[in-house]
Amino acid sequence: MSRTKKLTLAAVGVIVALGLGTAAWVLAVHDFGLHQERVTIEGPRGELSAVLDTPAKRDGPFGLIVVVHDAGPAQARTDRDKPLWNAYAKAGFAILSWDKPGVDGASGNWLDQSMHDRAAEVEAAISWAYTRPDLDTTRLGVWGIGEAGWVVPQVLAARNDIGFAVLVGPAINWLRQDEFALRADLAARQAKPAEAAVELDRRARRVALLKDGADYRRYVASRIDPTPMSAAQWGFAARNFRADATASLSRISVPLLLVLGGEDRYADVNETEAVYRRKVQPSVLTIKRFSEATHAITRKGIEYRSDFRVSAREIFAPSTVYAPGYLDALRIFAQRNTK
Repeated sequence: MSRTKKLTLAAVGVIVALGLGTAAWVLAVHDFGLHQERVTIEGPRGELSAVLDTPAKRDGPFGLIVVVHDAGPAQARTDRDKPLWNAYAKAGFAILSWDKPGVDGASGNWLDQSMHDRAAEVEAAISWAYTRPDLDTTRLGVWGIGEAGWVVPQVLAARNDIGFAVLVGPAINWLRQDEFALRADLAARQAKPAEAAVELDRRARRVALLKDGADYRRYVASRIDPTPMSAAQWGFAARNFRADATASLSRISVPLLLVLGGEDRYADVNETEAVYRRKVQPSVLTIKRFSEATHAITRKGIEYRSDFRVSAREIFAPSTVYAPGYLDALRIFAQRNTK
């Protein structure tokens, strides 16, 4: 064999070894020790297509974290959720989440829901947990993000079997949150004053129609938006635009961890913190604020960028997507507030 061919084969061998090593590393860092089981739960308006993640290296029965997703079409779980679920698995908890109606083949349409409908789903999921001998319902918690801030307090007020709750980036008032998010988006994309004025005027006219009880036909006829919302989207807004969490917060009587990101562009975390401090009993409230984190408590430099370095971090070090200390805070709070 010629020297050139030997060098070529050696180089190929090195490349293959590096490739196999990289693949093994990626598989290792994405192996969060979770056993995934697809389950079906009888919900208030049809079946819920759910996923139960249990700690693969522990024996049950497990405590349970019930997940309440944010606004929009949400899957039961995504790759970004795995580090969160792993934090709870380390503390001996299973995690229950479900596809929103109409997502990934689930029946129904999430746009047909009110916040009360979402709360009823959570209650159905908790009731289902009692049918599982591998779940310890004396160690039951709820984790919710964003829109869950209008859902979870309803559930806490209705039940006495929830041991603790975590809310990440909840807003207080639906309409104020909507305006805050629009202004934050305009600022982030450095919209010119004239463009910002047009967008804010459109929003104000939309809100006026909602408050006046306008139906979809009247909204379309108004020509407020160049591309109108769909009838389902308008219906969702009409059902939920009056949502306000203020009154429900005083009814929370279980330990609550409020997690806020200083770089949140969806919820006004300053308003949220002030209202929670004023309305929630101080004896049950813990607040963790991550100044450089986003709405989902991911690192600012990751959430608001899209390039090779961000993709590489998500592939090779997925847990580091989140703000330092966040995952530990979830685990510790769960451990401290269960028997």
